[in-house]
Amino acid sequence: MFNIFEHVLVPKHELLSEKEANEVLKHYNISKHQLPAIQAADPAAKAIGAKPGRIVKIYRESPTAGLHIVYRVVVE
Repeated sequence: MFNIFEHVLVPKHELLSEKEANEVLKHYNISKHQLPAIQAADPAAKAIGAKPGRIVKIYRESPTAGLHIVYRVVVE
């Protein structure tokens, strides 16, 4: 099987635990439905076993901004 995370254009994806997810939501003073979405059928979401309702942390590297972290909520 091919590991999509070995490709240079695919950033690191990480599933957050419920505790970590609650801390992120509290830190930004938002609810889950206010986060951008990622489809459960997305190849990266499938690869990490993301189920609807979970929050994914995505690490993107940029030559100008350095490390940029974004959060996505998994939807159907």
